[in-house]
Amino acid sequence: MRKKTLYFLTLLASLSIGLSACNSESDNSASSDATSSSQTLSSLEEANSQKASEISKNQTKLDQEKASLAQTTSQADTQSEATPAATPTQSDLASLDFTGEQEITVNNNDPAFSTQDLSLDKGAWTAFSDLDHLNRVGAANALLNKSLMPTAKRSALTWNPTGWHNKRTNHGWLYNRSHLIGYQLSGENNNPKNLMTGTTSLNTPEMLHHEMDIAYFLKQSPDNYVRYEVHPIFRGDELLARGVQMRAQSVGSDKIHFNVYIFNVQTGYTLNYNDGTSQKQ
Repeated sequence: MRKKTLYFLTLLASLSIGLSACNSESDNSASSDATSSSQTLSSLEEANSQKASEISKNQTKLDQEKASLAQTTSQADTQSEATPAATPTQSDLASLDFTGEQEITVNNNDPAFSTQDLSLDKGAWTAFSDLDHLNRVGAANALLNKSLMPTAKRSALTWNPTGWHNKRTNHGWLYNRSHLIGYQLSGENNNPKNLMTGTTSLNTPEMLHHEMDIAYFLKQSPDNYVRYEVHPIFRGDELLARGVQMRAQSVGSDKIHFNVYIFNVQTGYTLNYNDGTSQKQ
């Protein structure tokens, strides 16, 4: 009996030790799992933090690039507004060859007179360039008003401008003594500084068409003014102008507003611009 009791006691002790070992292993496993989960979470948090930092840096860089681009665009726009496109010069116009259209617009038809050009401080006036070393006529300028318009009939012209080699055609005369500023607008008639050799088609209808528009506007009111410039265009030392540039702007409105170039040509004739002689085609 005593031996049996000792046997059972020994067996219970063994079971107790086994259970204790199992519990210890379970606790160690749980502790290990918790530690592993904590480390994984920490790693994810660190990775997310690094990613957020990287995104923040990229966003800052993007914002800086946007600001730089906006500044560059603004500067380009300001420069574009401050620097208008260059208008054609007289040499640019002189290099043009007639291709079938006798009148073309210049500078998008904008006469581009300055505020000072349009000033009424001096009232109505005309100004003519001196003849050059080849005796050629230069630019004529005016601030036109009804007060300059003549009432007397125009007398005959006697001055022969450079390139004057006139001849009869089937439709009249090849050339006219063309006024830069029309007689009906200024009263200037036999003035060498206001006359050029122009073909009939240059003078009438091309130049006359614009002159009639201006005359009509001026007659509407003594308070109407038109800033006006007519510039004969010569190529090199040629004596016959290649064409004429006309630009005009009514003061205080755009009722008169144009900038055109008219080729000095005549249908059916080939002109020698060196001296004004011609050949029938």
